[in-house]
Amino acid sequence: MTVAADSATGAASLVQSVDWLAIAPPVIAASVALVVLVADLFVEERRKPLLGYGAVAGLVAALAMLVPLRAGDRSTFCLTGTTQACSYTADHFALVIQALVLGGALLTALLSIGDTRKLPAGEFWFLLLSSAAGAALLPAARDLATLVVALEVASLPAFALVGIKRGDRRSSEAALKFFLSSVVATAVMLLGVSFVYAATGTMHLTEIAARLDDVPGQLSTLAEAGVVLTLVGFAFKTAAAPFHFWVPDTYVGAPLPIAAYLSVVGKAVGFSGLILVTVIAFPSYADVWGPALAVLAALTMTVGNLAALRQSATRARSAVRLLAWSSVGQAGYLLVPIASAAYSSDAQIGSTVAYALMYAVVNLGAFAVAALVARTHPGNRLGDYRGLYATRPLAALAMGFFLLCLAGLPPGIIGLFAKVTVFSSAVDAGLGWLAVVMAVNVVIALYYYLQWTAALFRAPEPSPASDEAPAAPVHRVPAPVTLAIALTAVAGITLSGAPQLILRFATLSLF
Repeated sequence: MTVAADSATGAASLVQSVDWLAIAPPVIAASVALVVLVADLFVEERRKPLLGYGAVAGLVAALAMLVPLRAGDRSTFCLTGTTQACSYTADHFALVIQALVLGGALLTALLSIGDTRKLPAGEFWFLLLSSAAGAALLPAARDLATLVVALEVASLPAFALVGIKRGDRRSSEAALKFFLSSVVATAVMLLGVSFVYAATGTMHLTEIAARLDDVPGQLSTLAEAGVVLTLVGFAFKTAAAPFHFWVPDTYVGAPLPIAAYLSVVGKAVGFSGLILVTVIAFPSYADVWGPALAVLAALTMTVGNLAALRQSATRARSAVRLLAWSSVGQAGYLLVPIASAAYSSDAQIGSTVAYALMYAVVNLGAFAVAALVARTHPGNRLGDYRGLYATRPLAALAMGFFLLCLAGLPPGIIGLFAKVTVFSSAVDAGLGWLAVVMAVNVVIALYYYLQWTAALFRAPEPSPASDEAPAAPVHRVPAPVTLAIALTAVAGITLSGAPQLILRFATLSLF
């Protein structure tokens, strides 16, 4: 009887309790995704827009569940032995990134309402919510298995969303390029993860960090290869050069709200995973990933800004293409503090997160205005924005503000302070050359941001002849699009009115 009782006790000790409140945000998003998919079978065609409002309500509920977690002290799916490693941790880093990705998904949903008439509504909302659930799970993942699964849950629905415009050759091509590049990235990453597991014998990030400090000599090469391959996989996900080739065509071919989603939520997912594996799992290999990320940062911001500089005002969809290349350049800035963490301390990560929050707000706002302009100018050329102030003054003012924030100029004070935090992280880490490269790229970016801003307030001119049939003018702005523009503008203005929040946030310890 004693042996049986001891066996029962041992078996019971292996049962992990689940903190349902900690995992509520991604669970709610995933649950609402299933509800919307099933409801689509029973909702009449004329009531399909209700599915979009249901998706919005689900994302709002997921965001609301972050409030009781604000202390950042919850973990679940933990090992039951002597070690305290957990697979899911709702710390401050996870909560901030979850707020970013769920807020980005919410604004994407607002932009999409009314634009899904020609798309399969049930599938669209299911895929968007599923991707958002994976994106919300990833920053809380603390083992490599959960990290890879969350990354793929966020990415796989995105492939379908990019190519969801049936019969559109451009959309299908964009989805194929996105899919192939992501599959390659995943394959490389999984190979790296398998090498790391073979060298350490564990999947938990904190345990990996402890065991990498004492890797046997015969496994050191395997561990180094695993670290490098894992970083290469995340470089694809973050659109770091030279792994950025899928970005412009994917953004141009995707529905405009999905392009906005990829530019913010997709980027946040990639950078969150990169931060977790470098800072938490691989700190002992900082001499490997630190210089590599510094070079990638310099290359990425340079390639992105030079390509954005070459966009023609008369080329079809040049506005979206410029935003795509701009996002590549911004990815270079986001890499700077992560590289700096290898030379100084983990506190530099706060600068990346602060910059990501600024970028998310203003870039989503810019895409929201682009979605508004696309309703009357399907070509979405840069030339279509000339004279926007004469027809839609509030939208022009908002777009001008967003572009100035991205450029880091007043009145976009939030953009200026965010760039200062990134620049300071490079200087504090002794990466003076990287700070110089960043300064040069900021000047390059000023040209195309200011050129676009100036066009908004110039006198309009007749559209050039085109073989594309012009769309019928739309005078009434859809309420969800107006709300998306208003929310991002208010958030940007509020943060610009209190820029010290960015500086304070950049100095917080997030882990």
